[in-house]
Amino acid sequence: MGIFNFKFGGKKSASVVGIDIGVSSIKVVQLRKRKGVAVLETYGEIALGPYSDIKLGVGQSTNLPAVKIAEAVTDLIREANVTTTRAGISIPFSSSLVSLISLPALDKSKLASMIPLEARKYIPVPISEVMLDWFIVPGEEKQTPVSSPEAKEGKKTPPAGAAKRIEVLLVAIHNSTLNKYNEIVQATKLDVGFFEIEIFSTIRAVIEQSVTPVMVLDMGSANTKLYIVEYGVVKASHVISSGGQDITQTLSKSLSISVSKAEELKRDFGVSDAGLNKDADTINSKEIISSGLDRIFNEASKVLMQYQKKHNKNISNVILTGGGATLKGILPLAKNHFEVEVSMSNPFTKVESPAFFEKVLKEIGPEFAVAVGLALRQLQEEG
Repeated sequence: MGIFNFKFGGKKSASVVGIDIGVSSIKVVQLRKRKGVAVLETYGEIALGPYSDIKLGVGQSTNLPAVKIAEAVTDLIREANVTTTRAGISIPFSSSLVSLISLPALDKSKLASMIPLEARKYIPVPISEVMLDWFIVPGEEKQTPVSSPEAKEGKKTPPAGAAKRIEVLLVAIHNSTLNKYNEIVQATKLDVGFFEIEIFSTIRAVIEQSVTPVMVLDMGSANTKLYIVEYGVVKASHVISSGGQDITQTLSKSLSISVSKAEELKRDFGVSDAGLNKDADTINSKEIISSGLDRIFNEASKVLMQYQKKHNKNISNVILTGGGATLKGILPLAKNHFEVEVSMSNPFTKVESPAFFEKVLKEIGPEFAVAVGLALRQLQEEG
């Protein structure tokens, strides 16, 4: 069923598990705290395709009911030897709304009354149909472009008569989504401390403290999500309607091979020349995969440049994460599309694990960013 896992031994202590429920697979990461350090105990992944009524293959997107997802979660917990029920679970970015809005600087009680009214401008359904949350973004010194007159004179002058305003991060999740996830929790008998939109789990796992904006490119099966993060806060987001599944489908059609064979080619060779043989399919597959990735990177690059121009700020780094980021040879290809540094995420650097497993964890790390981020939050909340 597409499961792989590994369990590390050691003395038992209070453990937590992060459960990343995606559209093509579920990932789990179990951590415990030892002397103030997060220690990796086990991890695993299971494909959701086999749980679909039409028996989709590995890497194929699904839309399963709660009962089927609960079945897959239960199977994965057993196969990955997860020993705790204390968990945090991710909610897909596509099932949520995250907006950064600007409001007058008022006290919190007045903001609490104003925000539900303002939220109606950004949420396309009645407020009564969503769970709404928000927090004030801490103020930071605004970056002034080095080419501006103010910067050259060594001063920053606010516009005359400008009213003081604050930024508020608005988050909404539809009640039907929460109901579905509560059904999963009840069926699996997990002790879930929180649900978290995947974007925040990813940020916790892959971004270090930075005073300059960074772009996170989360390459999933159904689509590619990008987030621009500054001071730990999501300043912009964008969804590219192309993901790993689209590349697999194009491979299948172009080479007249099965979807499962196309997925196998994509995973085995990616866009790397290493191990590429003279077989026509493998030679052509590199070109087809590269073309699909080019479209994704070109759109992401445009979003990056638009953000820089609009806000007069330079993005310092693009971080690749998600299952699509594990394709062989993808990093050099990505670097050709961006004029800034491009790096691969490795969330397992935030946890302790055996040194001999470092190479494997680095290779699979981008896929497990959300699960690691969830488990880290659960550890923090439990002290």
